[in-house]
Amino acid sequence: MEAEYLLRVVIAGLCGALIGYERKNRMKEAGIRTHFVVAVGAALMVVISKYGFRDQMGWESLAFDPSRIAAQVVSGVGFLGAGMIFMQKQTVRGLTTAAGIWTTAGIGMAIGAGLYEVGGGVTLLVLLAQKLLHGKHRWLSSPKTETLSLRLSNEPSAVERILSLLGEKGISVVGYHVEQAAGDPAALHLEMSLRFSGHVRVEQLMPIIQEFPFIQSVEAS
Repeated sequence: MEAEYLLRVVIAGLCGALIGYERKNRMKEAGIRTHFVVAVGAALMVVISKYGFRDQMGWESLAFDPSRIAAQVVSGVGFLGAGMIFMQKQTVRGLTTAAGIWTTAGIGMAIGAGLYEVGGGVTLLVLLAQKLLHGKHRWLSSPKTETLSLRLSNEPSAVERILSLLGEKGISVVGYHVEQAAGDPAALHLEMSLRFSGHVRVEQLMPIIQEFPFIQSVEAS
């Protein structure tokens, strides 16, 4: 019987490695090794929880719960996902990879419990979804946030004209900050956080902004 349990753990590891391979190809934070170990560990915990205490079943006054260890995997694996989520340019990144780690643990649990078809089917479903949903579908694309830094002459309504141009292009201004440029009272430093949607990108906007004569320099980050 233990050979069958070991086989479950191995199959779970292979399913996790397949998901990790897809993540590695997309240069994500967690790759083959992480997903493999998560799937193997989850399957092992289920096997132990379900079969590891059968020799105790003859004891009197013993409440046997075969799910008590496996139940902790779902919440316990969360600390791995939390370490992969971070903020970059006011955008949350790593959510898909963190969710993939959590799902990989579920796949390992399913195979560890002997649900081979469920675990294998979910593995294929995850791989297929990642392949299809990473395509260039406009309805799936999320708005991009960029920071634009401008140095401009201290002229009346200069900032208002820039904000008006952004509104005409359908670009949302998340926030902006204006201050006098260091060492030059005749110049202003304008820093804006912009949210782009659709086909408009910051590279297309910069040549248009530079047409204003009062703009001295433009920098995107």
